[in-house]
Amino acid sequence: MAKGISYRDAGVDIDAGNALVERIKPAAARTKRTGVMDGLGGFGALFDPRAAGFTDPVLVAATDGVGTKLRIAIDSGNLDTIGIDLVAMCVNDLVCQGAEPLFFLDYFATGKLSVDEGARVIEGIAEGCAQSGCALIGGETAEMPGMYAKGDFDLAGFAVGAMERGTALPAGVAEGDVLLGLASNGVHSNGYSLVRRLVDVAGLGWSDPAPFADVSVGEALLAPTRLYVRPLLAAIRAGGVHAAAHITGGGITENLPRVLPDDLGADIDLGAWSLPPVFRWLAEIGGTDQAEMLKTFNSGIGMILAVDPDRAEALADLLTAEGETVHQIGTVTAGQGVRYTGHLS
Repeated sequence: MAKGISYRDAGVDIDAGNALVERIKPAAARTKRTGVMDGLGGFGALFDPRAAGFTDPVLVAATDGVGTKLRIAIDSGNLDTIGIDLVAMCVNDLVCQGAEPLFFLDYFATGKLSVDEGARVIEGIAEGCAQSGCALIGGETAEMPGMYAKGDFDLAGFAVGAMERGTALPAGVAEGDVLLGLASNGVHSNGYSLVRRLVDVAGLGWSDPAPFADVSVGEALLAPTRLYVRPLLAAIRAGGVHAAAHITGGGITENLPRVLPDDLGADIDLGAWSLPPVFRWLAEIGGTDQAEMLKTFNSGIGMILAVDPDRAEALADLLTAEGETVHQIGTVTAGQGVRYTGHLS
């Protein structure tokens, strides 16, 4: 009797999926924190917020991906840090609400599963979780032949955090609050459709030397999104932080107003920090004006805090001690929107 057609014949290798789970168990175990109630492999993952130290917890959830930065990682074969980006895009949002990230789940979808490539990606996710103090508590690997081209895959992430009831941010934002800008690591994970277009216009490949850095173009543009969780939680717990804005797609122009009351805006001094070389290069190649740069990219500022003026110096010192590069970039003012003075340079 002829052998029947198997699931593997149709392009799905269950054994490879099982092998990946076994391969990533040590990485996931490294992220375990108080509150985790079981390991990988169940149909659901359990977490106890009270065991994590919360008395009256309110849960906060966030989800995101890494956009077309993933295309550079796939095409260059550099898969080791894209998982950090995935975590950062979720947990940096959580901490803006005043929440401590507790656990993270990932969704990895591909046409043909490579255990080695999948493990490299998920080990990067585990690294991002470890740096953020949250547990990689579960996830899903989906092998879907016919849905993705050879070598392609997609990622999504889901983070849950908690805060004590009544401590949510933003809260107490007022005219005169000082705006502290925390430096970015580069482009982070937004604007990459434009970035890729400009690299193509410049006639460069991912392995070519970067005109703006001492590494290849691919390495420079894959610098992972900075994780602000631990320093920002320390600042929030010290008191005086009224709001935090993660500067992602939409730049400062679109993201800062999201944490300000309807009757307040912001004055930003563009001379308060230096534009990182990658952004100067992108602006030059694209002939991109300042307004477009500020609405597309983080332009060197990955997180903005609105803080009590009497606490601004102490909070800047605390954040510096936590490893952040801090710039006093402006103030909260009457009237809506973001107003800029000076020029990016």
